[in-house]
Amino acid sequence: MDITDAILKSGKDKLRIIQELVPGKQITLAHIIASPDDILYKKLGLNPEIDYNRDSIGIITMSPAETAVIAADIAMKSSNIELGFVDRFSGTLIITGTVSNTETAVHAICDYAKDKLGFAVCDITKT
Repeated sequence: MDITDAILKSGKDKLRIIQELVPGKQITLAHIIASPDDILYKKLGLNPEIDYNRDSIGIITMSPAETAVIAADIAMKSSNIELGFVDRFSGTLIITGTVSNTETAVHAICDYAKDKLGFAVCDITKT
């Protein structure tokens, strides 16, 4: 019997779920998508005039979420990339560029987060 069954059998007809976010200083995803299909650009809502002719998409998630602003700045200063999406509320950054420029930007972000900000940083992955 799981917790939902136990609550329902106890006579209560409502299930209350409480979710907590305990932000750490971390980059939880750093991934590079080389040669993505055009449909992926469209589904992400990226600008076709800027992003569709790019060779790769980089996606990074981090907490605290506001760090996405710093990461976007580092990406733009370290390499010739375009910002696809920056969300200071979820901690998500999406960038586009050539594979080498995207890799350079993602490495620069991860290195800065680890060395200067003391973040726990995941491995950079690529497909």
